[in-house]
Amino acid sequence: MAIQVHLSTQLRAHAGGVDEFALEVDSVRSALAEIERRHPALYRGICDETGAVRRHVNVFVNHTSARDGRGLDTPLRQGDVLTILQAVSGG
Repeated sequence: MAIQVHLSTQLRAHAGGVDEFALEVDSVRSALAEIERRHPALYRGICDETGAVRRHVNVFVNHTSARDGRGLDTPLRQGDVLTILQAVSGG
């Protein structure tokens, strides 16, 4: 099942400059596994060495945070949009 992955500007450099791409996956966990396979540098920017999503990274399925759902086990359906945003802070 095809889903679209959208990346924040800060993460695009780790994926060869693309802002979106399609994946054939059925959960957030499987999407991250496929990202690790295709774009290892991007994966390292999203997940820490334990495989957990980094604290400053937000993952949304359509318009809902995966953290508010079933986390990495949040299911994905045909046509869903997985948006990965890196928090930006400063002063």
